[in-house]
Formats: sequence, C-alpha cells, structure tokens
Amino acid sequence: MKYLLPWMSAILVIASSLFTACDEVEEPTVYDNWQVRNEAFIDSIKALTGNSYVATIEQADQMPIGQLFSILVPSASNSAQAEYIYCKKLISAPDGRRPLYTEEVSTFYYGTLITGDKFDGNFTGFSATDQKSLNPVEREPQATDSPTSFGVSQVISGWTAALQLMRTGERWILYIPHTCAYGTSGSGSIRGYSALTFDVQLVAVTQE
Repeated sequence: MKYLLPWMSAILVIASSLFTACDEVEEPTVYDNWQVRNEAFIDSIKALTGNSYVATIEQADQMPIGQLFSILVPSASNSAQAEYIYCKKLISAPDGRRPLYTEEVSTFYYGTLITGDKFDGNFTGFSATDQKSLNPVEREPQATDSPTSFGVSQVISGWTAALQLMRTGERWILYIPHTCAYGTSGSGSIRGYSALTFDVQLVAVTQE
C-alpha cells in the first residue's frame, strides 16, 4: 500500500490543477476581439459611403440629408496614411453660421461605442446601432437637456474636422475611427481602438 500513495498524491495534484485552470477561464465579454470588431465596423461604414467625399464647405452644403460622406482629417495620427471620418446630415441649415478652428461652440451630443452603449452625452440621440433611416424628430434634445460648450480645436480630431464644415442648427451623425479619436490607448472608460459614433447638433458659436 505504501507504494501506491505517491501515485495517488500525484493524481490529486493534477486533478486539483485542472479544476483551478477551469476556474480561471474568463467568461466572454463585450470587449472580446475589440480591435478587430471596431475596425470591421468602420470598414462597413466606409463601404456604404463609397466615393461620396466632402472636401469644401460648398460640397458640405450640397450634401443631401441621410447620405453618408467622408471627410479627410488632417494630422489625425502619426501615420502617413490619410485618415477619414464618415458623416451624414440629419438636419440641414444652409443659413447657419459655420465655426472657425479658433472659436468656441455649443452643442448637443450623444456618444456611443459600436455596441450602442453610451459613454458620454447631454441628450439621448441615435447610437452606433441605429443604421436605418433616422428621423431626428424621434430623438431630439428636450427642454430639460442643456448643451455643452468647448473649443473647436480642443476636442478629438474627428470632431474638429466635422465642426468646421457644419453650420449652426445642423445635426450630423459622425462615425469616427480610433485613429481620429482616442487612438490605441483610449481615454477613461473608452478602450483603445474604439470607433466612436456621435449624434451632434451644433447649437451656436459662443465665442468669436
């Protein structure tokens, strides 16, 4: 019997390690394969956008409601590759005021991840998962909502590029890849490689 005890001890050690390994297996989370999924999301928006490209304020004014278009973002990252964001108008205001890079604006905004989860905002707008025809009347700022003010140059590069082509009174959806947002490192609750979707209404230019 004394010759069997070392083998029994070895078996118990192995069995114990197997149970421990099983306990340490992590459950799937919404962030699994995060980089790949975020890049795939932006690629899907890019495919829907096609060759619709806005480079001037005249082209921005002429872009019809509901049509996706891309905007070049200068110096969005250290990469030599050109970076773009993807946008569509929900409300057009051809007589509105267009802000300059050096000015401050007031906006309503609603920011979500590709999952549709909100990470920031001051009203309840459309999310990344709202991909059909979007009627702005269905989700518009309420009397209890308050806009937020900030400098055009003091936000992520994707926002800065879009704001300079928007007019006060207009409402756009912005699809922003991580290269034009918070990069590979992220910020706060926003993980690295996150593609961000914003529902933005430009209320006013508050500082000239």
